[in-house]
This record gives sequence, C-alpha cells and structure tokens, in this order.
Amino acid sequence: METTTKFTVPQRHEVSADNQVIFDNLKKGLGFVPNLYAYFGKNDTALKDYLTLQNRKSTLSAKEREVVNLVTSQINECRYCQSAHTVLAKMNGFTEDQIIEIRKGNATFNNKLAALAQLTAAVVKNHGKVTAEIKEAFFNAGYTEANLIDVVIVIGDKMISNYLHNITGIEIDFPLADEL
Repeated sequence: METTTKFTVPQRHEVSADNQVIFDNLKKGLGFVPNLYAYFGKNDTALKDYLTLQNRKSTLSAKEREVVNLVTSQINECRYCQSAHTVLAKMNGFTEDQIIEIRKGNATFNNKLAALAQLTAAVVKNHGKVTAEIKEAFFNAGYTEANLIDVVIVIGDKMISNYLHNITGIEIDFPLADEL
C-alpha cells in the first residue's frame, strides 16, 4: 500500500526558538532560508548539528568540497542538491561546462580535481570500496590521508541532505540544474 505523506517546509513560527535564530541568521547571510535547511528545522537539534558539520574546518578548499558535493549529489540523484551546488560551484569559479563534467565524475580541465572527482564517484558508487588505482591517483595528484578523511566526511554530509531530499521531495528553491 502506497502512502500519500506530504512533507512540508516549516515556516519560522513553526520551529523552536533555537531554530528561529538559525533561520534568521540564514536569511541574513543567504537572503533566504533554503527549503531543505528549513525542513531540518522540524527537529530541535538537527539543523544546528547539520550546519556545524557542513561548516567545519576542512583540509579541502571550497572548490574541492563543491566537486565532492556535485559528484555525490549526481550519483544519489538528488535534484535539490544538484541545483544548490550548481549555484555554489558557479560562485566558486566553475563554468557551466565544468560543472556538468564534474557531475559526471571527472574534471579533465584539472588533473588534481579529476582525481578527486573519480575518488568521490568510486567511494559513493562502491560504498567506500575503492580500487588501488583510484587511491593511488588521488595521492599522486597531491592529496594526503587528511584530505581523504575530509572527502569521506563531505560525502557523508552530502548523503544526509541527498537522502533527506530524496525521501521528502521538498520543493527545490534554487534554479533547477540541467538533467544529465
């Protein structure tokens, strides 16, 4: 039997006082509260916890984190995150063509980012079981074991939001990313 559960985005007045403060800060910083972040607000602690994870200090640059986010969101078929991270990737200097290539798991325009994209794709598709060749290419590109740990943490972060959106189908409030 199929259920007809309709998931809704809470308004500011429908969330806890702590989450209202976070909503206000998001609105001040981004100009709006993204629907998926707002949905986390239905839980008293999840939004703060998720944002803490997302904003943690990392050995990866913002551009490198966007590579991981785009590849992971593409493999997990999360249209919300594909759309949001297309906007963020452009803000970090990637072109539309580069973003499409990254979403496909490569970056021929930059060997180091290509190794990162390929490792990310392998980790996500194979549940962490990665060939020696892919690991070697990642390390040969100049990445370290500390970077490897951060890649896995960023993948985990993105899987949380990918899965939550794939379950809920919350309305996408970013310009829709092209389908591949």
